[in-house]
Amino acid sequence: MSYRIRVPAKVDPLDEAHLLTGVDRFLHVLQEQRRAVLVGVGVVLVAGAVVAGVMWYDYQSTLKARELDQEATLHYLNRPADDPKKSQEQLSQAIALYKQVVEQYPRSPGAPLALFHLGNAQVLANEVDAGIETYKRFMLLYGSNTSLLGLVQQRLAYAYLAKGDRDQAVKAFTGILDIPGALNKDHVLFELAKIEESQSRPEGALAHYQDLMKNYPNSPFTSEAAVRVKVLEVKKAPETPAAAPAPTPAASVPAPQPEQPAKASSGKSAAPSSKKKQ
Repeated sequence: MSYRIRVPAKVDPLDEAHLLTGVDRFLHVLQEQRRAVLVGVGVVLVAGAVVAGVMWYDYQSTLKARELDQEATLHYLNRPADDPKKSQEQLSQAIALYKQVVEQYPRSPGAPLALFHLGNAQVLANEVDAGIETYKRFMLLYGSNTSLLGLVQQRLAYAYLAKGDRDQAVKAFTGILDIPGALNKDHVLFELAKIEESQSRPEGALAHYQDLMKNYPNSPFTSEAAVRVKVLEVKKAPETPAAAPAPTPAASVPAPQPEQPAKASSGKSAAPSSKKKQ
């Protein structure tokens, strides 16, 4: 009778890590990577603190910029019309406050509008060159703000007109027509037509007026443009050569009547008188 020798199954001994639960395994990894984990947590906390600090600073800056802008606007709008000296003082205060907003809080939401108001106030205070530079600065810093860019360029054109630089004004006006989404293109066409009229160029004025009437029929400037078109067409009419008038028939002149011979009675009356003289 033969006996079969039992051979025990080979079982690989499990190490200690396999016998641990999920939580124990996580704690075990943390224990091994404790230094790296602490460094990572510290970096996250520092980054969070930096972000929170920046957000808090921006919030405080926005509040301060808003306060300065409101104060400047009050000085700008509440200028007394009957006191030129005080009006000029308030305008100067408004300019100073607008400058603070622009220079100290350039990233605040109200900075673009404050820069626009600064240029307007400078031109109103007869600081036309400074106003032109302010408008150009707006175009450089906030050129993507299409809602204000068209208005800024229109004010820039008016400033050039105040200096007597008509060519630069036309250039600024024309540039507005190329701004996508500009809301004042109808007004710009009207201003360009007026400039053409002042230069005695009725053809150019008519072109701008007609463009305004065609593309912006609901504009408040359309009715005035229609009136100006009629006036210009009337002025232009005498310049066109008129058709030669048809020759009028000559007035009929009565034919000359032949002279009638003297009546015989006149001869008879003359004869007796001659006899008496004899």
